Amino acid sequence: MNRVSVITGGAGGMGLATAKILGRDHTLVLGDVRQDRLTTAAATLQDLGITPTIVNCDVTDRRAVDELFDAAASLGTVASVIHTAGVSPSMGAADYVMRTNAVGTVNVNEAFHATAGEGSVIVNVASMAAHLLPPEIIPIGQFPLALHDVNAFMDAMMTACSIAPEDMRSGIAYAVSKSFVKWYSQSQAERFNASGMRIVSVSPGSVDTEMGRLEEQAGAGAMVADAAVPRWGKAEEMAELFAFCASDKAGYLTGTDILNDGGVVASMTERARVAAANG
Repeated sequence: MNRVSVITGGAGGMGLATAKILGRDHTLVLGDVRQDRLTTAAATLQDLGITPTIVNCDVTDRRAVDELFDAAASLGTVASVIHTAGVSPSMGAADYVMRTNAVGTVNVNEAFHATAGEGSVIVNVASMAAHLLPPEIIPIGQFPLALHDVNAFMDAMMTACSIAPEDMRSGIAYAVSKSFVKWYSQSQAERFNASGMRIVSVSPGSVDTEMGRLEEQAGAGAMVADAAVPRWGKAEEMAELFAFCASDKAGYLTGTDILNDGGVVASMTERARVAAANG
């Protein structure tokens, strides 16, 4: 039977780059909220001899996500999901960022858990922002609300973001939402393992994609310049890591986050330590 890989955000930079790899030996289902971009992505893949199934899907809509997985299951066995769908701070208000990144992750992962079987894996895309937010402002105690009361979860997250001025709340929401993705991928590992599934998150740094470049003027550009590897990451570099995490070669990898940021967090952490020591 066909081994199917679902890629959310499949029309985006990292999603499409991953599709080019997984499409070599998987039946592909690409989900994205942008139909025009999906059509273009499908044409790009067809030029490479890969024919994907494309599904217009808003990950904040659980019914749409279920339909995405129904389409995948009709083609074969769902072997892997690469969940790249998400938005950056420049793309909307704090509640939109939180709902897309956090609630969208729950929708996709829970649909995967209900649909896929033993040996399958989901790779969630978090962010280096999840490694930079001070622990004391991460409302981790309220994170479990997302699993059973989305409205209460959103209220709690918006309260947590209200510590920042209005014009900074989208940025805080982004970091908190990606912290949630990291937490979810760790906290649900035992439950997923009970069904023979793996769950992993990857935290990219600043990646040279359309969405990544939106944040260049908001601080990402400066962080890249100061990193151990002073350049933007490539979508293809992230895609290779996602594909590895989803492969049988990574069969022992679950319940953890992989930081792939060109050394940004390492550089910032060490510089802060040196500054404190010399202060």
